[in-house]
Amino acid sequence: MSEKLSGLSPAQVAKRKPNTAQKPLSASVSTIIAQNTLTLFNLVNVALGALIFTTGSYKNLLFLGVAIINTAIGTFQELRAKKKIDAMRILASTPVTVRRDGEDVQIPQDEIVEGDLLLLHRGDQVPVDGSVAQTDGIEADESPLTGESDPIAKTVGDQLLSGSFIVAGTACMTVTAVAGDTFAAKLSAEAKKGDDTKSQLLATINRIIKVLTYVLIPLGIALFTVSLVRRGNYNRAVLSTSAAVIGMIPEGLVLLTNVALAVSARNLAVKRVLVRALSALESLARVDTICLDKTGTITSGHLKVAQIVPLADFDEASVQHAAASVVYALNDDNETALAIKAIADDPHSEIATTIPFSSARKYSGATFKDGHSVIMGAPEFVFPEGLPENITQQINDSATHGLRVLVVARTTQALTTPLAGLSLMGLIYIEDELRETASSTFAFFKKQGVDLKVISGDNPVTVANIAKRAGMANTEAYVDMSQIADDADYENLATTHTVFGRVTPPQKKHLIQALQHQDHTVAMCGDGVNDVLALRQSDCSIAMASGAEAAKSISDFVLLDSNFDVLCNVLNEGRRVINNIERVASMYLVKTIFSVILTAIFVFLPLDYPITPINLTPVSAIAVAIPSFLLTLEPNFDRVVGQFMQKVMTIAAPGAVAIVLYTLVLTWGEYWFHWSFAATSTMVVLMIGVIELHVLFINARPFNRYKYAMMILLSIALFGVFFVVGKVFSLSNLWRFDRFIVYGPLILTSLPVYMFLQEFLGKRVLAKIHWR
Repeated sequence: MSEKLSGLSPAQVAKRKPNTAQKPLSASVSTIIAQNTLTLFNLVNVALGALIFTTGSYKNLLFLGVAIINTAIGTFQELRAKKKIDAMRILASTPVTVRRDGEDVQIPQDEIVEGDLLLLHRGDQVPVDGSVAQTDGIEADESPLTGESDPIAKTVGDQLLSGSFIVAGTACMTVTAVAGDTFAAKLSAEAKKGDDTKSQLLATINRIIKVLTYVLIPLGIALFTVSLVRRGNYNRAVLSTSAAVIGMIPEGLVLLTNVALAVSARNLAVKRVLVRALSALESLARVDTICLDKTGTITSGHLKVAQIVPLADFDEASVQHAAASVVYALNDDNETALAIKAIADDPHSEIATTIPFSSARKYSGATFKDGHSVIMGAPEFVFPEGLPENITQQINDSATHGLRVLVVARTTQALTTPLAGLSLMGLIYIEDELRETASSTFAFFKKQGVDLKVISGDNPVTVANIAKRAGMANTEAYVDMSQIADDADYENLATTHTVFGRVTPPQKKHLIQALQHQDHTVAMCGDGVNDVLALRQSDCSIAMASGAEAAKSISDFVLLDSNFDVLCNVLNEGRRVINNIERVASMYLVKTIFSVILTAIFVFLPLDYPITPINLTPVSAIAVAIPSFLLTLEPNFDRVVGQFMQKVMTIAAPGAVAIVLYTLVLTWGEYWFHWSFAATSTMVVLMIGVIELHVLFINARPFNRYKYAMMILLSIALFGVFFVVGKVFSLSNLWRFDRFIVYGPLILTSLPVYMFLQEFLGKRVLAKIHWR
């Protein structure tokens, strides 16, 4: 770029409209409070509470206290997570460079104003609309706007739209529209995949809630009507109906899921990982294949010049001078350019034209005013017809030692495509710095059953050698994607190879698609603009904070310290929270299933629904709520494979059926032996507590001292509720022999009955159903 533009003055900036309409990564405080309080279940709870209040049985309102505490805990945890995530957002947001009053300054993106001069480099995402004011040649990827991934060359006066990516060159852009006025504001938001990540777990839970919405209200109305007509006792009808409806509501499961995901996001924020969408945790938990770029994962991303080898009549100084002339002419700041700048000063050559580097060309160049041009790039792209055998052998030998080789060539002809009249000046060996913990990280993923694929734009031999040094398996299975036809069998390529070199951005996307077509759940880890298409395609996208804004803007996770090793913690956290939610969900759904079945049955039986809210509240707290929260803290790092409903139903349904059977037996006893309603209700709730403990026993396996202690303490607490403080919860006296001879044998038979149902109904029937 020629003369330097001065930009806006402070006074002009103060009068302009700022770019303040950025979409937040987390919900607002008011939204979080509303989402946790204004729910269908809370509405039902309040309505039931109002009805119970009219009966004067105030102790039966205790369930409202539990609901309020649950809502408060969920709101507090999400607000706490929001605070941490918002703090991480500020760190993850890349500032922009603008020129004001002749000085280049960095500012947050929301401080850009109309008329600003915005400086753009390769890898930047254009944050606002504008027009090119100065450039020596840039290329933009406008695929978020047009769907076309081919780079588009831009010259002075051409428009640049927000959401597009600079893939080559540098430019100075005059901002013409900010905030909601940008042409591509909505399209740019849609390009951010993190907001679109779908959660199978949350979708299943929401489907359960939707079904209950259609079942709960009509069943409740029917039971209330039948009870009132049959007995004429308003208070009994209200209390029994309330117990039935409360039992159908799995509100603890919804709370547990939201809180567990929010807390996990906060835990990862502490580890310097920004989670852009809570559902992304589940996506990562299901991952069985991770595709990664070499830079920033196997290597640290820092490069250095290992050696300069002059050829023909050139010496080392002239090769170094030529390479420096190109990188300083382009004013590029990628790692290769920085490595060359570290060993050479700016030769201040007079520039005529430049060709910026792009992922498609894999070379860059400059033409100088004395008429000669210099090209620097990958050997097979600069000299597609091939090099002399001895030089080719030299390049191959270097690649096997993990060195990246650039050729430097000059010509007196115009820089056209294909390049012509080139004279090879020499070779530059670039060395990648291997990450110290790369070997242990790869060993961890291997142990976890996660396959690794390296997808890189570099020489496949070089990449394979570096991957081998880092301890990755099967690195001998590498392929040069520049030799692969567009209509190649990508599914076979993705299956049979581990290292993919010379990969173009579209090829990265096709490889991930091929893995997905084979039912793999694929994560993509990248940091460059050339990774954008692959990041969008993947099931779970991970970007480095030090990488291009384009990569960060669409990723589900951003590693704020650009430390690939922390991905081990991310994977474990995702697996832990999802596995544990799946584990404890059955405990909540036992109550839901038996409540729905019993409500439907008692609409037709000439008996009262044998449970009141105050009876069920302590049992639900002790046998379900408390242990479920404790179990969600357990480490559980097995890969999540789906089948949520199948896992839940095979455990929950047998427990619910057992409770239904024992309830019917006890209500039959009430009918024939004229037990009091209080006695029947107490024994029914006792059996619910006992069977819920059996379900907990199944869910808590394998046992350790922590879990044994939990089971013992919960059993003692349940014993205390029924045999010590029963009157507080309107429970009848169980210290009577005539009642012991009833509930004693039932308790003794409960475990065999549940295990029988679990084996035959759960494993042999429900486990074979394809749940959706």
